Amino acid sequence: MPDGTESDDPKEWMLRAFSNLNIAKSQQSGVFLEDLCFNAQQAVEKAIKAVLIKHDIDFPYTHNIAELLTLLQKSGHELTEFLTQSAGLTLYAVSTRYPYVSSSPVEQEEYEQTVMIAEKVVYWADDIINPK
Repeated sequence: MPDGTESDDPKEWMLRAFSNLNIAKSQQSGVFLEDLCFNAQQAVEKAIKAVLIKHDIDFPYTHNIAELLTLLQKSGHELTEFLTQSAGLTLYAVSTRYPYVSSSPVEQEEYEQTVMIAEKVVYWADDIINPK
């Protein structure tokens, strides 16, 4: 569960995940792809945390998606390929958000792949949190 300062309602976490996903998909002039990838990472992080909350799985304050996925896996959840791929989005949590920290700028293809993975994770989580 969250540390007590955050909501324990997985639906609220999903609303934020979708908000971050929508921002990540809003490519426009003057916006760095790195910033959009950060929002994709945030969408994935919040979606996974929503699933953890739904299943009463405690998690630490972290941006490390691999760490969150390990918690899911240890609790018996099977990790699909896109979930495993989402661990790579942790890179965008910190290092790409500041000038000169990242080794190279994010290219269009990398951005599109990042958003595609984020979208899959968010919709996967939404199916768990808000079953149809």
